[in-house]
Amino acid sequence: MTTGNHLTDHPELYEERFPDPGRLAARWAEDTLRRYAAGPRVLDLGCGTGRDAAWLHHRAGRRVTAVDTAAPMLAHARRHHPGPDYRHADMRDADLGRAFDAVLCLDSALLHCHTNADLAACLAVCARHLAPGGLLVAEMRNGAHLLGDPSLLDGPTTASFRRGGTTHTSRTTLHVDHAAQLLRRHRVWTADDGSPPHEENTAWRLLLPQELRYFLAVAGFDVLALHDGPGPRTEPPWREGAPPGTALRADRLHLVARLAPRPPHDGETPPRPPHDGGTPPRPHHDGDTAP
Repeated sequence: MTTGNHLTDHPELYEERFPDPGRLAARWAEDTLRRYAAGPRVLDLGCGTGRDAAWLHHRAGRRVTAVDTAAPMLAHARRHHPGPDYRHADMRDADLGRAFDAVLCLDSALLHCHTNADLAACLAVCARHLAPGGLLVAEMRNGAHLLGDPSLLDGPTTASFRRGGTTHTSRTTLHVDHAAQLLRRHRVWTADDGSPPHEENTAWRLLLPQELRYFLAVAGFDVLALHDGPGPRTEPPWREGAPPGTALRADRLHLVARLAPRPPHDGETPPRPPHDGGTPPRPHHDGDTAP
């Protein structure tokens, strides 16, 4: 049995397993960038196969620099989705020597920061690369969703897809590592072409909305929007012109934050809880979530 991340090592299988022919993720990102009047320079952190970066570069007229740590993904991106400036770098310590109007972290890229130190370092990279007033736009799994709906952990689950005459099947088991605050995934891939099984173990940080707000405030960001959809991975999915939601119950989080003009918090005293200006809102019950 082989190990490693099967889809990362084989980007063509990743695009087959997670097809996005209409480039829904990139279109949602562009709609968000336009909604908040972001400039043309975009940094895509954790760009994967480059589908979204290339669409934003060619179709939306953005000047995109795209970063990933997976060499096979970058090679695939340069070959199949050319146009952006692809760079091999780690989102926790990247130093590209230039400023951007917006940073994108799509498809739970931010949740590969497993520890508090990792997350703080990544947000510092985002802040360091943003021009004054620049945007951070992120889309990720919502850790709070598991508090109310643990059915995601029922399993194992099996999924199959076919490519080039070969059927690829995954058997997946998820569990929560409470101490580390991680969603851990064990997956075994098999194929009907006689190749050996492939085992992989991956994990994502489980971030709660208020926890995320705190990390962003410490890093010098003001949160403009934080909601559970609609987005590119919600059900129903985002459609052109759909306004941002207001709830935080579902499986995905969608974040828009602006780099604040004030200097980042120095860590000696807690920052003030972020709000939308004026009198801080009083706690209230909206009828859908617990008070």
